[in-house]
Amino acid sequence: MGLVSWTAAKAAAGAYRVYASISDEIAKERRLRLEDGGAWSRVFGNRGAAGKTVTVDSAMSLAAFWACVRVTAQAVSTLPMQFFEKQSNGSPVTIDHPLAEVLAGSPNVDQTSLEYWEAVTAWLLVNGDACSEISSIGRRVSAVNVLPNAYPERDADNVLHYKYTDRGKSYTLPRDKVFHVKGFGFGGDCGLSAIRYGVQTFSTALAAFETSGKLFSNGMHSAGLLTSENVLEDKQREQLDKIMQTYVGSERAGKMMILEGGLKFEKLQLNPVDAQLLQQQRFSIEEVCRWTGTPPIIIGHAPEGQTMFGSGVEQTFLAWLALGINPICERIERRITKQLIAPGEQKRIYAEFNREAFLQMDAAAKASFLSQMTQNGLMDRNEGRRKLNLPARAGGGELTAQSNLVPLDQLGETAGGASQARAAMLSWLGINSEAKQ
Repeated sequence: MGLVSWTAAKAAAGAYRVYASISDEIAKERRLRLEDGGAWSRVFGNRGAAGKTVTVDSAMSLAAFWACVRVTAQAVSTLPMQFFEKQSNGSPVTIDHPLAEVLAGSPNVDQTSLEYWEAVTAWLLVNGDACSEISSIGRRVSAVNVLPNAYPERDADNVLHYKYTDRGKSYTLPRDKVFHVKGFGFGGDCGLSAIRYGVQTFSTALAAFETSGKLFSNGMHSAGLLTSENVLEDKQREQLDKIMQTYVGSERAGKMMILEGGLKFEKLQLNPVDAQLLQQQRFSIEEVCRWTGTPPIIIGHAPEGQTMFGSGVEQTFLAWLALGINPICERIERRITKQLIAPGEQKRIYAEFNREAFLQMDAAAKASFLSQMTQNGLMDRNEGRRKLNLPARAGGGELTAQSNLVPLDQLGETAGGASQARAAMLSWLGINSEAKQ
């Protein structure tokens, strides 16, 4: 065996040892096995029938999906979170729980509570799961940090743990160290990812917008044919190709084409309307909205027959709050109770997003709400002033109600009291009530 052959064999053996070492390490750590379809899809995405691979990044490049994730995450994250304790009579009171400092104040060193819940909601919509690492001081939760690429896994003993990658290394956390908010699913360890199951919708949308972009880059000119009765030589073909490049591009749209040597241009009957690209784009927007549970009107897209104004839009907005925002808030609230609140406190202490914050932007609706609450004795006026960030007033802590609605057995007493008050006032003014009658 020659020196060159020996060197090549030695290099091949070294490469094989490196490959075997890596393979053994992967097998030992069980990072990405062939049956781990979910893990592979998180890294490389899924390919749709339209030929486009759908990943988180490619899906977020769609304006409709970006808008759905953004408005939903912002809507949830801007809701104030409060902690309540149930009294012996069943009525709740607001308390300053230690968890409030973390979840409603500062979740970790880097994020505000708004940024943290925005990230949790965004991952919940995109991935179907939102995982955070729990840091504790003793039994007290001190911080929660978002784990973007964490996913649950069960070992041979059916014990649940979570795996994630940080700077190229794989780590495993026990279940009690991960705050896991699950999305819609069938009851397993993971929620269902809209990107994974909606791969055909997202792939088609990506392909449609890419095709539209290419048409615009070509100056909105459809493809055409150059015909000639003569056979061109290879050099002539190269020259002709260079000449045609001067007519391609949106900045050259409308430029006059000069043909010679018997060349004729025949335009193919293909344009965006004929190809129904515009209709496909509108349909793709509505399909993406279905996967995220967001009405198209919320992201500024009015479907056929619907306008951006009127009571119908208001009802659509209320339906989105009830069927889109509220379930997300409920998932988070119940996970907080299950995982972050101590077992001995779970029956009497709970966290809740204040849904009334949605009224902040609607002055008329908030005024009507506070008026009805105070006039019907459900809230005193100082409680109403606190919701407007106004200081309390003396005498405003009494519950009041209008007297036009009274029990039937008190109708006579109320009328009599009113008559006596009227008679006393007329007497004090020196007016003879009988003469007036």
